[in-house]
Amino acid sequence: MKFLIAGFGSIGRRHLRNLRALGEEDILLLRSHRSTLPDDEIAGLPVETDIHAALAHRPDAVIIANPTALHLQVAIPAAEQGCSILMEKPIADSTEDIPALRRALEKGGGQLLVGFQFRFHPTLQQAAKLLSEGVIGRVVSVRSHWGEYLPNWHPWEDYRQSYAARPDLGGGVILTLCHPFDYLRWLLGEYAIGWAGGGTLGDLELQVEDCAEIGLKFRNGAVGTLHLDYLQQPPRHTLEVIGTAGTLQWDNADATLRVFRAGESDWQVFSAPEGFERNWMFLEEMRHFLAVARREVQPACTLEDGVRALQLALAAREALKAI
Repeated sequence: MKFLIAGFGSIGRRHLRNLRALGEEDILLLRSHRSTLPDDEIAGLPVETDIHAALAHRPDAVIIANPTALHLQVAIPAAEQGCSILMEKPIADSTEDIPALRRALEKGGGQLLVGFQFRFHPTLQQAAKLLSEGVIGRVVSVRSHWGEYLPNWHPWEDYRQSYAARPDLGGGVILTLCHPFDYLRWLLGEYAIGWAGGGTLGDLELQVEDCAEIGLKFRNGAVGTLHLDYLQQPPRHTLEVIGTAGTLQWDNADATLRVFRAGESDWQVFSAPEGFERNWMFLEEMRHFLAVARREVQPACTLEDGVRALQLALAAREALKAI
């Protein structure tokens, strides 16, 4: 298969490395040449600066890893041409052009996988299994917390110029750290945004929100909160689910899942496979995308999953603005 990678920031580079690790070498790039990364590992690869010139190479699959606000400028023509698409999250910074993307996919007949890589996290997958089995009873309360210090993300560049910090590129903590909007639906079902507080609270000289506290109301009656920030040192990414017959706790730092069941005296601990590290999720996601592109499986995270996560994130941002 021939692959087109749109964007050569940190996530584009990761996808390039993972494609090569899986034996794929027929790769070209669509670039703006604004990346702050060195070009040494892409020497010899074909490079285009226009999407139509890139699609003239007839790629079978397109990986969309450019800034959020530019995703659909690549996705729509790629979908019309019938390419399979791996689109980084969030799928866009608004829902305005989503109908055009749906029409393009229908016309071209390709499949689209949204890059919510936490769906491939082994202990979150274990959590999904246990929750589906009702091991902690009926869920009544949920707390998801994700705080990271933005200047530490890409130390080779000025964080204030990164897509995560720029409103024109779809930045802000709510869209950039939108993974929980997806995995909470995956684990616990549909929910709505009840309220949000926060804003630009830190000292990072940003023009986007850097902290948000968001209230959630689940269709099954459970309530919850989601915390996101660009400020926390050290970083923390955790999930706690409280049920009528126990509690589930997940910690991204050590990839462990802890489950306490009513009537038992201690926590049961589930660990990730030996050797697990962050790229494991991306590599599993890429293996899955290759199978999607070969038409062997359906996408584990569909366009409609991506649309719903975006709608929830945008609803949280609107609630934040209303304060």
